[in-house]
Amino acid sequence: MAGEGEKKPVLEMVQADGADEGCVTFVLHDEDHTLGNSLRYMVMKNADVEFCGYSITHPSESKINFRIQTRGGIPATEPLRKGLNDLSDVCQHVLNTFQVRFCILEIGRSRCELTS
Repeated sequence: MAGEGEKKPVLEMVQADGADEGCVTFVLHDEDHTLGNSLRYMVMKNADVEFCGYSITHPSESKINFRIQTRGGIPATEPLRKGLNDLSDVCQHVLNTFQVRFCILEIGRSRCELTS
């Protein structure tokens, strides 16, 4: 447990002794179903992933146990990293699309400032 002034880790890797790198549970702190389900969807799109799922340990805890099992000896960290990057790209696209549409609505008021 992190003491006062120490930051607790955002992500932990939990791996059984003797298990290969392709079967890992990641613990994501301060997250909920919003990230869990979105990330699970993005990771499952990867053909190298055999299984991906998550669980919330208890409703009063804000952490996710996120499990990835891969095929062919690929480390589970690779599809996790790709899934996070892909999800970030999708979120950026949604934000950019929203800003453009909002700008179109506001163009008559001369308040259009795109930051893309």
